[in-house]
Amino acid sequence: MPQVKLTQTKSVIGGKQNQRDTLRTLGLKRIGHTVVREDSAQVRGMITTVAHLVTVEEVD
Repeated sequence: MPQVKLTQTKSVIGGKQNQRDTLRTLGLKRIGHTVVREDSAQVRGMITTVAHLVTVEEVD
């Protein structure tokens, strides 16, 4: 199954509550924190919600 590497690049301070909740659900806790998640429709939807706060890389 393909995976994506997510890195939080910006702060969520001043952001909407649903963006904070989405970052927490993805497992991101602070700027510079990186997690690897399965590439699924649910994860892609969450990435769309916080696209301006994270960078996304494909992992083989």
